[in-house]
Amino acid sequence: MTIRTIWTIGYEQATVSAVMNALCNAGVEVLADVRALPLSRRPGFSKTALAANAREAGIDYVHFKALGTPADGRAAARRNDHAALERIYAGQLELPEAIAAGAKLAGLASERKVALLCYEREAHGCHRSLLRRSVLPDFEVVDLIPQD
Repeated sequence: MTIRTIWTIGYEQATVSAVMNALCNAGVEVLADVRALPLSRRPGFSKTALAANAREAGIDYVHFKALGTPADGRAAARRNDHAALERIYAGQLELPEAIAAGAKLAGLASERKVALLCYEREAHGCHRSLLRRSVLPDFEVVDLIPQD
């Protein structure tokens, strides 16, 4: 049996170069942006700039909007209400568009080295850990922490 791996990374408190270095050092081939709203006040992390930075680093970029956290889930995460985040996000993953996106992500991660990207530095407090457990349960996980 082949062990499949999924990487995760958050850009909180990180620079674009630190994120790209961490991804490159891990051999990541595809950056899967799993934010519902791929916008950021941090320079270089909004969708267009992030895709360009990834491409420059030799990494493909794919946005999976349907696998992002809805607004009420993001509010729960900001309050550190992980139980509410889990409940809300579980409902998100039951939507037809999320099921289709999850299948696409699983297929991609079975063929290439994929990293899930969201904001939170620590994966355990982010929906990307919930996503991984739900959509990619048989994958080993490597949580990357960008170092500046």
